[in-house]
Amino acid sequence: MILSATTSSTFAAFLVASIILAITPGPGVLYILTRTLNQGRRAGLASILGIAFGNLGNAVAASIGLAAVLSASSVAFLIVKFAGAAYLIWLGIKALRGASADLEIERAQTSSARLAVDGFWVALLNPKTALFFAALLPQFINPAVPALAQSIGLGCLFVAIAMCTDMIYVLGASILAPAIRRGPGFGSYGRYISAATFMGLGIFAAFMNPRLSK
Repeated sequence: MILSATTSSTFAAFLVASIILAITPGPGVLYILTRTLNQGRRAGLASILGIAFGNLGNAVAASIGLAAVLSASSVAFLIVKFAGAAYLIWLGIKALRGASADLEIERAQTSSARLAVDGFWVALLNPKTALFFAALLPQFINPAVPALAQSIGLGCLFVAIAMCTDMIYVLGASILAPAIRRGPGFGSYGRYISAATFMGLGIFAAFMNPRLSK
């Protein structure tokens, strides 16, 4: 078995580390919360699915060595980083261009697939995630067993844990969302809040150092 290659104490340590890292708010969590508050629970859950697949792609990339390339090549890292930042800023521009009177129409018409695709690209175009997996996973790999299967298995487990914690965030935000939307001025300013959040995430992603964050 993939995960049985690790000792019980090492596996327990991986679970604890994964839970702590998963519940720590980062760009992915802020993205999910913004979608949920602005477009509802369905949008948040769809975004979770997309981000999970994007994170899984980064886990696989780390397992086969792409993270090593990103670590070694500053040009490659910058290309991927700025592509992800540009995509977030583009989402902010789209939110800003949407008429405030059409917010309810937007919530109803934006398909779950479209939301999941957006989340996928936000997560995949985040080189810090691949570097995160490259730094975390080797700490729990048994050198006596083929590393690729272990790495992918542990990466999948982390993604599953992150999906569970992200779902808690979405459910909490969806409970608060109706009261927030009823607040004065939300119809007029909600899109500006969404646009500012997406653009802020894009700028943050462009200028932050490659630290480990989800």
